[in-house]
Amino acid sequence: MKLTRRSLLASTSLLLTPPLVGLNTARAAKVLTVGLIPSEDSRAMIANSQAMMDMLSKSLGMPVKPFVAADYNGVIEALRSKRLDVAYLGPFSYVMGTTVAPIEAFAVAETKKAGRAFYHSLIVAHKDSGIKTVADLKGKTFAFVDPTSTSGHLFPKAGLMKLGFNTDKDFGRVVFSGSHDSNAVAVQNKKIEAVTIADRILDAAIGKGLAKREDLVVVWKSDPIPESPTVWRKDLDPELKKRVQAAFLDVKDIPWSDQGMLNGFHPTNDKAYDIIRETAKILNLDLKAMK
Repeated sequence: MKLTRRSLLASTSLLLTPPLVGLNTARAAKVLTVGLIPSEDSRAMIANSQAMMDMLSKSLGMPVKPFVAADYNGVIEALRSKRLDVAYLGPFSYVMGTTVAPIEAFAVAETKKAGRAFYHSLIVAHKDSGIKTVADLKGKTFAFVDPTSTSGHLFPKAGLMKLGFNTDKDFGRVVFSGSHDSNAVAVQNKKIEAVTIADRILDAAIGKGLAKREDLVVVWKSDPIPESPTVWRKDLDPELKKRVQAAFLDVKDIPWSDQGMLNGFHPTNDKAYDIIRETAKILNLDLKAMK
């Protein structure tokens, strides 16, 4: 699938969910707005992120409001149009976003469960499907997450291509479900024979009862992927940037969205995501030339 600047900057009215309506009013009240990626239901995302938002607000001395867009593109468009200040993006959506919006990675989360600042993409099948290897995926129904999802599309697609699997022709049918949780539910309920999912989100889905580990088979596992970065708009006031980064680095030992308890954040930078750019080359995606 060819990803274009045009698709990335599709109409905000189509991409953004209702919580983003009225964001300019919030901006006028000097509220720091934080965009979240849609890895689960938007209301659950906001509820599960509230403890962190409260801690950030206390550290910054200003209100901090979370917002969930309909997809990755919606978050990037909101950053580009200055309707968000800070956002949590997938690694690939961040790299793509840097080609169309003045954004920069500044922090990366480490959870207690993972104890690391990286994760893996998985291809998972139900044990009853008979799928055990990549070759067994031929002719089967398959679900990616989102076209710009790092672990839900781009890394597994590149991994399959390196193994000689033609993702455009070898599957029986391919869909994009829109979320990792949807993939977990689909494969557990045998609606789709194999799906992509991030390992940490699969763990969370199992913890929530959406899937059973004993029913699933891991068909493929990626090399380590740098964790999703927290980014800011480059044009934020330099003094505010210092305060924002310090506030994130002070956040510790709280629940963090679908990822469980958070150990804390570590500083990061744009260079840490060069491995994502290398994956783009495998997929023949020229990020700088997209239009």
